[in-house]
This record gives sequence, C-alpha cells and structure tokens, in this order.
Amino acid sequence: MKTTLHIGQTLIFGDSPFEASPEESAVHESRAGVLVVGGRIAATGSAEDLRRSNPHAQVLDHGRRLILPGFIDAHAHFPQTAIIASWGKRLIDWLNTYTFPEEARFGDPAYAAAIAATYLDLCLANGITTAASYCTIHPESVDALFEAAETRGLRWVAGKVMMDRNAPVDLRDTAQSGYDFSKALLNKWHNRARMTYAITPRFAPTSSHDQLEAAGALWSEFPNCPMQTHLCEQIEEIAWVRELYPDARDYFDVYQRAGLAGPGAVMGHAIHLGEREWQAIADTGTHIAHCPTSNTFIGSGLFDMARAQTASIPTGLATDVGGGSSFSMLRTMAAAYEISQLRGAPLHPAQLIWLATQGSAQSLRLEDRIGSIAVGMEADLITLDLASTPAIAQRQARAETIWEAVFPTIMMGDDRAVQVVSIAG
Repeated sequence: MKTTLHIGQTLIFGDSPFEASPEESAVHESRAGVLVVGGRIAATGSAEDLRRSNPHAQVLDHGRRLILPGFIDAHAHFPQTAIIASWGKRLIDWLNTYTFPEEARFGDPAYAAAIAATYLDLCLANGITTAASYCTIHPESVDALFEAAETRGLRWVAGKVMMDRNAPVDLRDTAQSGYDFSKALLNKWHNRARMTYAITPRFAPTSSHDQLEAAGALWSEFPNCPMQTHLCEQIEEIAWVRELYPDARDYFDVYQRAGLAGPGAVMGHAIHLGEREWQAIADTGTHIAHCPTSNTFIGSGLFDMARAQTASIPTGLATDVGGGSSFSMLRTMAAAYEISQLRGAPLHPAQLIWLATQGSAQSLRLEDRIGSIAVGMEADLITLDLASTPAIAQRQARAETIWEAVFPTIMMGDDRAVQVVSIAG
C-alpha cells in the first residue's frame, strides 16, 4: 500500500470559523506533515516526527507552501465551459443566447467528451478536486463527465438536467422521460468508484409541475442522493415563477410542494429571498450554493452570507461556470469577500477557505469523506504558493500572521498559486 508524506505549512480547522473565532478556528503549523496511506489521510503532526516514524514513506517536501484540502465547487455547469465570459446578458437572455445553443451540441458523445476533458483539466489546474455539476438533458453528457472523472480518480457530483418546457424543443424531455433517464443514470453511476449522482431539475421555469413532482418522487426513492436546482437568482426570474406557479406562496414553495426541499437539496444562488423563504430553508434543512462571480457578472445581486450563517443554513461556495466568470476558486473567494464588504459584513480569510473546502463538502453531504485534513479522510490535497506572483510576494512578505499571509493569495491569486494537486493520495 502506497505511503506518502506531504510536508509543508498546514491549516487544520477544528471548528467552523462562523461558529468560533475565525482566528482560532484553525491550527497553523509552519512545518507539518500529512501522512497518506492507500489514498486516505493516516496521520497529521510534526513533519520530523512523521518522517522518523515512517522511514519508508515517499516524501514530498513542499517547503513553505500551504497544504489544504482540495477546493470543492458546490455548483457549476460543465456544458458552459466553452461559453464562459460571454458578454452582456442577464439570466434569461444568457440562457437563450448562449447556453441553450451550446447545450444542444451535447447529444454528440465526442463533443461532450471533449468538453468534459477540458472542464476537468481546468478544474484541476485551479485546485478544484470535486464539483457538483449540471449536465445537459442528454444522457451522453452525464456519461462523458463521469467517465472523464472516473479516469482521473476524482470524486465528482453530477446529474442530467430535467427540462420539459420554456426551452428549445431539442432541449426538452418530458416528466416521464426525465424521470426514466435520470433513474437509469443514477443506477449506472451513483456510488460507482467516487461518483455521486445528483437529481437535477434545472429550475422551476423550465420544469412543469408534473416534472418537478417526478423529480421529487425520484429523490424520495433515493434520498441519499443530492438534489440540485436554482432559486431566486434574479428579480425577473422570480416574477416569471410567480406567473407560472400562481398558487405557490413563493419561489421556494414551488420546490417544497414538489418534495424538493430538505437535507441534501442544494439551491444555487438564493439571493432575493423573502422572509418566509429564509425561514423555510432553515426549517427544512435545505442547503445553499453561493455563486459570487456569477452574481456580479450577470448582474443578479448580493447574497446575504451573514444571514445564511446566522440561520445555520449549510452553505458552500461555487464558481457557477459559465455564468460565473472564472474557473478559479481563489477568484471565487475574492468575489465572495467583495460581496460581503458591500453587505457590510466582511468575511475573514478563515471563513473564505472554510467555505471553499469544508463548507462546500457539508452542502453536498460529503464532509465525512472530503473537505478537511483529518485522519480517515480521502486524501484530495492541494498546495498553494503564497508568493506566486511578484505583487503577492511583496505583500505576503510583510505578513505577521498566517491569515495576513494567505489573504493576498485569496484576493490576487490564480492557477499559478496552485502548485500540486494530489487526488486520493
């Protein structure tokens, strides 16, 4: 069984930095070791102690680089890889102008496989070792992404989008076919290797009441799967949902009535929530994926992280590629910080790192496997160079604490900061 000892700086969280003092939520060691045996973390502690007690381990000495769990992206659209950073649209126009024409190409297995490979390579280059991705209505798109992830040994979450209205004819399924194809894909992929199937109705405007109920029925059959969709992203979208579902109390109630709320349900965005929705999300144990670069890029609004945390709503951080304008989780953390500043409640560096790792793992109910450096966890690890560019290096050199040292990389870093990505050891 392969044994590897990673040596470098470590930040190991003992508490959530939203529940404890951020400065004291994690232990920093400037010369620490992470011992990996058979793809899992077997021990942490002093680098020299672990080196002495494991003389036959392969040693990877990362010097002053920071060892972290791999970043976890709680919400992304891999079919939008090729159209990322497209100009000048809001949500509905974005879908009609860019997204739907591109997604129509994913019935071609070769095209789906090519984009899946590009997408995963970009994720890995940016230190993202797990993501929850929407595919297209085509089963071929799901197979392509899972096959590419399985080849790379990744833990990945994905599902076939369900859409039976308000989309081009070639991108529609039906309530029954959406259920049937989703169930077949779930049976094929869920818990195969490191794959997790996510039941994925795109959002209320593109699913009829019957389809949402079919998705809810499927989730009730397989409650250990995550369920992912979108909620309250833009004002125009909310008005549209009100027209489509006049009997619902609000947007979230549409999902509640269909059995699509509760632990394991991940609502992307959740920006413009009413009082009842905030309370219902908390009461049902529903989760949220915060997508800050997307929220600013397509002009959606400013998510209220402070309120989500006060309500104890499990919240992860997400790129939302390609409405989100970057594959970098560092850039995503920077955008989350900027939004929190505009909200008057700036996030601490500890909170940003936690959201991108353990917070996202919790939002996907994977915190027992990934997202933290602890004995028994799967060893998806990255190392960050905290002086990856001259601008970052000169600021980091003045740091007096680990949080001052890491914050310039959060705000100005990119894929150049990600030096090593280790998948399952």
